Amino acid sequence: MTPKAYRIGDADTRPWGRWVVLDLTPHLVVKKLFIAPGKRISLQLHRFRSERWIMMQGEAVVQKNEEEIILKPGDGVLIPQNTLHRLSNESEQEVLLLEVQFGDLLSEDDIERLEDDYGRKE
Repeated sequence: MTPKAYRIGDADTRPWGRWVVLDLTPHLVVKKLFIAPGKRISLQLHRFRSERWIMMQGEAVVQKNEEEIILKPGDGVLIPQNTLHRLSNESEQEVLLLEVQFGDLLSEDDIERLEDDYGRKE
């Protein structure tokens, strides 16, 4: 199966919020993530890409392997390939985050979920 490539303007609604693709090049995708209050993404990893998260609004907790990091506006964190990670919005305000993906496979197909609050497997 050939992975579906991102396009500028692509967007999706998820149980935790939504995302939209803002920009891209052959080896880089910039997405804006909106994480609803009290929600979190799945505990996941990516085999073919790394991500840099940059906090724009709100405060979130990042699980990066065994480490917990608090992100506030202007803060950022690098999530290397094959790193377990999860972002949680434990506040009452929507979190806005820029996600910059870089690597050889930039696709929703490169999400390996290990835990998910919403019962999703892939």
